[in-house]
Amino acid sequence: MISSVRLHLLRRARGLVMASSARIDPTQETYLKEECILVDDDDRPIGSASKRRCHLLTNIQNERGGMLHRAFSVFLFNRRSELLLQKRSDVKVTFPGFWTNTCCSHPLHVEPEMVESEQLGVRKAAQRKLKHELGISEEQVPLDSIEYLTRIHYKAPSDDQWGEHEIDYILFVQQEVDIHADPNEVSDYKYVSVDQLKEMISTAESKGVRITPWFKLISDSFLYKWWENLASLQSQKNHQTIHRML
Repeated sequence: MISSVRLHLLRRARGLVMASSARIDPTQETYLKEECILVDDDDRPIGSASKRRCHLLTNIQNERGGMLHRAFSVFLFNRRSELLLQKRSDVKVTFPGFWTNTCCSHPLHVEPEMVESEQLGVRKAAQRKLKHELGISEEQVPLDSIEYLTRIHYKAPSDDQWGEHEIDYILFVQQEVDIHADPNEVSDYKYVSVDQLKEMISTAESKGVRITPWFKLISDSFLYKWWENLASLQSQKNHQTIHRML
């Protein structure tokens, strides 16, 4: 028989869980059920876990080194070599309302997106998410236009509950595209030149502009050199190294 005190605590705990769940947008809640690809520090697949489990700080910061999953970051440029940025919607679970690169997400633990050869699975996932988030058709970003440069390994908290711990594939695309952004994913977007991005980042804090940590890390360390060599990306590719940015 459950004591009245214990019953009160159980009801209170249930209420807290329901209140916590209620804070998550219903559409975003469904995406937390998707299965991401778990990897070891060398990006070898070791299993799967839901997006929810992968992004909970309690799993990222555990004593065994933290749950680590595979991700990608797309940098899409137009023919004027301007970079497309997006502002994440205010209902996103991690880093809501932050400006970031064109598209950031995860290949899923499904056969088409787990193909390792020529990073085909990751590139298919990128194509899928460009359509989902920005309404960019697959025809406008064919797989052979998505170029893989390198990988970074980073970890960043979003708040006291959620965060990121990823091996992130850097993908470049230079295509003219039509954008039909999903407001549940993207609250704003814009193209920027090199100088405009530098100014945006340098004045972000004073202007109250929030920038995702992975985009800031990539911009500070690599982006401008890659951007300068947009017409000759082969010279910038490094498929062997996983850059540790922890």
